[in-house]
Amino acid sequence: MSDKPWGGRFDAPTNAFVEAFNASTHVDARMYAEDIAGSRAHAQMLAKQDILSNDDLAAILAGLDEVEAEIEAGTFEFTIALEDVHMNIEKRLTDKIGDAGKRLHTARSRNDQVATDTRLYLRKRTNELLARIRTLQSVLVTLAKEHADTIMPGFTHLQTAQPITFGHHLLAYLEMFERDAGRFEDARNRMNQCPLGSAALAGTTFPIDRVQTARALGFDAPTANSLDSVSDRDFIMELLAAASICSVHLSRFSEELILWMSAQFSFIDLPDAFCTGSSIMPQKKNPDMPELVRGKAGRIIGGLMSILTTMKSLPLAYNKDMQEDKEAIFDAYDNLEGCLRVFGDMLPGMSVNKAVMHKAASSGFATATDLADALVRAGVPFRDAHEIVGKSVAHCIRKSLELHQMSAEACVEIDSRLRVDMVQALSVEACVAARDHVGGTAPNQVRLQCAFWENKLGEILGSNNA
Repeated sequence: MSDKPWGGRFDAPTNAFVEAFNASTHVDARMYAEDIAGSRAHAQMLAKQDILSNDDLAAILAGLDEVEAEIEAGTFEFTIALEDVHMNIEKRLTDKIGDAGKRLHTARSRNDQVATDTRLYLRKRTNELLARIRTLQSVLVTLAKEHADTIMPGFTHLQTAQPITFGHHLLAYLEMFERDAGRFEDARNRMNQCPLGSAALAGTTFPIDRVQTARALGFDAPTANSLDSVSDRDFIMELLAAASICSVHLSRFSEELILWMSAQFSFIDLPDAFCTGSSIMPQKKNPDMPELVRGKAGRIIGGLMSILTTMKSLPLAYNKDMQEDKEAIFDAYDNLEGCLRVFGDMLPGMSVNKAVMHKAASSGFATATDLADALVRAGVPFRDAHEIVGKSVAHCIRKSLELHQMSAEACVEIDSRLRVDMVQALSVEACVAARDHVGGTAPNQVRLQCAFWENKLGEILGSNNA
């Protein structure tokens, strides 16, 4: 059992299948840089506290540099016999520098080590996801500005409701992604406390300086309770919840792109580079990327359900069940980042069929609410106006007309308060332009919002690049 860091207690070797079943190296090896960074900070703190000699510190730091170089060069051999990224790195370090490497684990446990590494890794990946969201938002602002005057039907229940501008529709998703960004930022800030020094569950008897370690690793502070530090994964739950909600927004957007690209809508066309064909039907151009993004949402949501279910009955402190946390969050982040990249790269090449959108908005009685509003402005109670317009729509359906095509005689027959000038004044352009208030669909409001977001995103991206 000499190859096991915990082997002193055991007389028999680990079952070969159990060894493979128990290992997490295939999942957590991606955290090698964070594990090495944590070890550097821990060793430096130990030396400052006179727990580790300066000679041992120098050997550890030099050895960790060599191990990191081997991993990045692809010459490092991870083995499942050592279970995880932590023990693989520690064993290689010890092989290189001897007893100094064995002293590195003083005053820490794999429990606080993995909690620290995971936070470090997810902090970095969360920043990368935020950058993807900001890129997508910038694309949406550009498209919304271009289509501030492009009229399309707005839907409720997937039935024509009222005319809106395509720019306004795109900005709706920008707002959703802004809230997604806020959720990721909040979760990132909440998890930015350092568990290192909590050891297995109760802390350590050595005179460590957890503040030094936390600062060295870019954390706001050390965690306040050693039990909580190693036993909870609510930061992963929260990040998975944020990822799930973001994936739902992308899925809804995907569904609309899929519908709009169909022959039955023909509102848009997506670039060939983001579509595929059929092996049997030569005419097909399938929106596979939006479909795949829509499908990925189920996978990401599944990761959230997985960790919630795993954690719901665990007693304090650490339990082996918690090893399952990383696969779910890593998979979710990988897939969400891919989905955001697809959208950020695909949408700039989208073509919009303005004429088809306008025609669709001009049919289906999309201006009915505006006719009711005109009656209200003429002194008709809204409920009466609602009934008058309902009867007008029924009349038009029978006669295969649109509201603005109604005759004066038909108006009088339906209700004496309904004037023909009211119906003749109806147009999708007027209906859209009239909604010129904060949050409205008017082209003027779309342009104001685009200017706001250009400025805000410019500041965000500028501060990130500084």
